[in-house]
Amino acid sequence: MLIKPQKLSLLEKQIEYSFKDKQLLIKALTHKSALSPHETDADASYQRLEFMGDRVLALIIADMLYEAFPNADEGELARRLTGLVRNETCASVAIDCGLPDFILLSDGELRAGGRKKAAIIGDVCEAVLAAIYFDGGVKEAKAFIERHWRTRMENWNKPLRDPKTALQEWAHSRKRVTPTYKEISRSGPDHALTFIMEVSVEGFKVVKAEGSSKREAEQKAASSFLVREGVWEEDTYDQ
Repeated sequence: MLIKPQKLSLLEKQIEYSFKDKQLLIKALTHKSALSPHETDADASYQRLEFMGDRVLALIIADMLYEAFPNADEGELARRLTGLVRNETCASVAIDCGLPDFILLSDGELRAGGRKKAAIIGDVCEAVLAAIYFDGGVKEAKAFIERHWRTRMENWNKPLRDPKTALQEWAHSRKRVTPTYKEISRSGPDHALTFIMEVSVEGFKVVKAEGSSKREAEQKAASSFLVREGVWEEDTYDQ
C-alpha cells in the first residue's frame, strides 16, 4: 500500500523531520490490517517499530526527568515516567502531529473507527519515533521527543499515583485489605465493548464505573471512590 509523495511531504512537515528512507515512515504508518494476505513478514507493519519506539521513548524521557527533577526520588521519577510514556499520552502527541489522517488501515478497520482508537494511534506515534531514530539517529529522536513531551513533562498536573495504586495505599493505611474489582457487565460489539466494573473496600460502599476496557473502568471506579471519600478532588485523574 502506497502513500503519495505529496502526502508524505505534508506529514514530514507536520512532524518536523524529513526522512532519507521514506519506506521507514510508510512502515511506521502501516497497521497490520492493511497488509495483503501474502504479506506475512513481521516487519511489514508498524509493530516491530512500535516495540523499538517504546524503548527509545522511555530512555529519553527518563533522561529528561532525571535532569529536570534533581530532588525527586526513584518512586516519583517512575510515576512521572509512567504517565508520560503511557499509550494515552502517545495518542495525544499523535493527534497533535496529525498522524491519524495518515495511518494505513483496512476498510474494515476504518469503518470500526481505527483512526480514533487510542491504542492504534498511540502505537503509531511510537513507531514513527522509532523510524526517526533509525533514519536520523538518537539526536533526531530526542529532538522529536523534546518538541512534543517537554511541555507535557513540565506542566504535568496529574497525581503521581494512578487511581488503583492510590486507592490501594489508602485502604492499607486504614488497615483494610487490598481493594477488589469485579466485572459487572460488558456490552456492545467486539470492536467497541463497554465494561462496567465495581470496586469494593471492606467497610465501604462499592463504587461502579464504565469504560471501554476493564482497566479503564477499574481506574475510573477507583478514582470515583477516592473522590467520594474526599481523598481526591473531582476530575483529579484524567483517563
